[in-house]
Amino acid sequence: MSLQAIYLTAFLAGFLLSAISFLAGALHLPHLHFHGYGGKGFGHAHPYAEGRSSLPWFNIGTLAAFLAWFGATGYLLQRYTSIWTWLVWALSGVSGVAGAALIFWFMAKLARSERAMDPADYDMIGVLGKVASPIRPGGTGEMIYARDGSRRAAAIRSEDGSEISRGSEVVVTRYEKGVAYVRLWEDLSGERY
Repeated sequence: MSLQAIYLTAFLAGFLLSAISFLAGALHLPHLHFHGYGGKGFGHAHPYAEGRSSLPWFNIGTLAAFLAWFGATGYLLQRYTSIWTWLVWALSGVSGVAGAALIFWFMAKLARSERAMDPADYDMIGVLGKVASPIRPGGTGEMIYARDGSRRAAAIRSEDGSEISRGSEVVVTRYEKGVAYVRLWEDLSGERY
């Protein structure tokens, strides 16, 4: 087997591994999760309790990037230049490590923002909001509320079917089928302005 064939095989293996990983993720196909050393994972990040994640430097993404960059650089240098074979090998290795490092940096940056999902963060009961679209008697309106540092909207209905005007502060008392049932905040808190 010639050196060009070795480089081309490495490139194709890296490219196919990347394509399979992408398609498996994009199409939500069943796939393997490799748990290598220390239970830290081989192919994906695991969040720690304090919100940080552990991403091993050797994973499927970095392996695929290394193979693709190593193979492509080696093939092009071997085929189109007259550089000494060992120098082509070294330059291909440096290119492969650079490609793997770039992919690792990108994945680590994404993994830093990961955190474990807590169902309590998405519980609507008790959420305080302001009516943006008034509720007519027996009708549906809309409220604006803040969660995780961003403004959100939700469809609302009055708990007792009464009218609620725009700008009123309301509290969610129950949440069913995508609709929040609310009561006026002043009724619950006992404060009248």
